[in-house]
Amino acid sequence: MRKRSHEEIARQRITVEESARAPRVPLVVVVDSVRSLYNVGSIFRTADAARIERLLLTGFSPHPPRKEIEKTALGATKTVPWEYVRDPAEAIRAYRDRGYRALGLELTDSSMPYHAIRPVDFPICLAIGNEITGVSAHVLNECDGAVEIPMFGMKQSLNVAVAFGIAVYEMGRIWRQSRRD
Repeated sequence: MRKRSHEEIARQRITVEESARAPRVPLVVVVDSVRSLYNVGSIFRTADAARIERLLLTGFSPHPPRKEIEKTALGATKTVPWEYVRDPAEAIRAYRDRGYRALGLELTDSSMPYHAIRPVDFPICLAIGNEITGVSAHVLNECDGAVEIPMFGMKQSLNVAVAFGIAVYEMGRIWRQSRRD
């Protein structure tokens, strides 16, 4: 085994123009008042890697242009379609009206495991929440359901950017696998 060089990896990288035309996972993510600029940047970077459809930054979530976001996004703010919408519930309603299934990434009394998503659940509008309070009740009230990442240790939560990455990669895998069947 040999680690690939930066040059080898860079040759496989698509351009910003190619990114704009490439197919995306039908997954819109509502970022509900995430306070950390670095978490927002990390979310952008993962959104690019997973090729999700769109990020909706809402509430008091910071948004580009900000150098702190760019520090962790590493250019992904140019390749991930995004917009700022003040009210996250309004954003969810707009996508539900377009036929998206609205889900919160949150521990609730009726949430299902994140890996239980089915191809028929797409397109999905996924709400992720604040680092301390999670997805707000205001936002959860607009959702059709919730998905959770099971916790097996003492801690009962993950960093929002980490949880986002776990969920969107699995959802993307489920969607892509259904396209091959």
